[in-house]
Amino acid sequence: MTNPITLSIPDAVRVSGLSRSRVYEALKARELKAVKAGRRTLIPVADLEAYLAKLPQYQAGA
Repeated sequence: MTNPITLSIPDAVRVSGLSRSRVYEALKARELKAVKAGRRTLIPVADLEAYLAKLPQYQAGA
């Protein structure tokens, strides 16, 4: 399998460009979903992509 279906927090930060703090804030606000596997917190890739798609678009000069 080449494409993971979940990402650890550090991996989600790396691939999304979000800060670690913002990822945890989104999890706390339930804007981003995660699952637990033992002590590990994993973010489904589909949920990370959906969260990023909901963020506002950048508009120059606005």
